[in-house]
Amino acid sequence: MKILFLNGPNLNMLGIREPDKYGTETLEQINKKIKNYCDGKNIVAEFYQSNHEGEIIDKIHSTRGVFDGIIINAGVYTHYSYAIRDAIPIAEMPVIEVHLTNVYSREEFRKTSVIAPVCKGQISGFGSDSYILATKAMELCLK
Repeated sequence: MKILFLNGPNLNMLGIREPDKYGTETLEQINKKIKNYCDGKNIVAEFYQSNHEGEIIDKIHSTRGVFDGIIINAGVYTHYSYAIRDAIPIAEMPVIEVHLTNVYSREEFRKTSVIAPVCKGQISGFGSDSYILATKAMELCLK
């Protein structure tokens, strides 16, 4: 099983970006935690982060026939990127949306996800463990 962990804007600034909301772990530390989990499950994990919408779309397009699933934290693009939403079905594989924070307890605009309707599911509010929970969900999807 091969999973792409795809992260959007500002996630490269984790650890210093609003630690009261996002915690003090860096994206590199989170990726290491995910990799350790995946290694124990014989899952190949690949990581990609971009602050640019087009690069995220290009990465989604490149997954066909290469990955079995995508776990995506699209960051703020979650709430308004119809271009990313339209790219997700092109991948023709399960996609799970994740968020570090509980988006439903935050600003009003964060309560709407335009990508959720084309994702298998959504996990939010568990900090970096949201990625581990999404990986466990992906394992169930791909059984």
